[in-house]
Amino acid sequence: MSTTPNIVLNVNGIEVIYNHVILVLKGVSLNVPQGKIAAILGGNGAGKTTTLRAISNLLKAERGEVTKGSIELRGERIENLTPADLVNRGVVQVMEGRHCFAHLTIEENLMTGSYTRKDKGEIAANLDKVYTYFPRLKTRRTSQAAYTSGGEQQMCAIGRALMTNPSVMLLDEPSMGLAPQIVEEVFEIVKDLNTKEKVTFLLAEQNTNMALKYADYGYIMESGRIVMDGAASDLRNNEDVKEFYLGMGGGERKSFKDVKSYKRRKRWLA
Repeated sequence: MSTTPNIVLNVNGIEVIYNHVILVLKGVSLNVPQGKIAAILGGNGAGKTTTLRAISNLLKAERGEVTKGSIELRGERIENLTPADLVNRGVVQVMEGRHCFAHLTIEENLMTGSYTRKDKGEIAANLDKVYTYFPRLKTRRTSQAAYTSGGEQQMCAIGRALMTNPSVMLLDEPSMGLAPQIVEEVFEIVKDLNTKEKVTFLLAEQNTNMALKYADYGYIMESGRIVMDGAASDLRNNEDVKEFYLGMGGGERKSFKDVKSYKRRKRWLA
């Protein structure tokens, strides 16, 4: 299946199984347009992280595999490429939990992102770019990552990914464990990178309110399926989304599956 010219990333009906028996993703489909921010939303265990790892081909480390469907980057199948191949093609993932190298300085962490690159001039220019977007990292550049704050480590993780010179960045739970003010700062930087550097983003996020504030399009996931999708502005105004994910409803229902009328709209029943 070939994608339309403005779709940079196409996930088409993928299923993911762990340990040959545990079905986690059940026919997930989504599109990420060039130069946009798309968000996968849902609670813990919904399948958001698995979706990102399927795209970046990091499933094998956890004994997972894509057993059905296809994943395309600019119309080319990428399921069988290695993570290193994907980085060289401009796709990079920022893992949940940041995973900075604790014993390295901030700048040394950033430089690990340029490992596959050879042009020292471009690497230096990229480092300057990272410090422009994350001035706090420049101040802390000689500090060991272990002695920096959670917000600084999240900035370091995004900056390290930026050092690969990506066209598509996958962000897994960028708000996790951060104070609200820092979350806002991180999302503002993501928006700047999207607008000024033309980086396309696909982010997985439990903070639905924040994600829909900055994203262009959203996919809501439950139990390994996409149950709803639409423009971020439409999702913010949707009554079901307000109740289940934005904390603005007064009912006792806890899941979309509890809404009988909504079942007629579920994509996998169409």
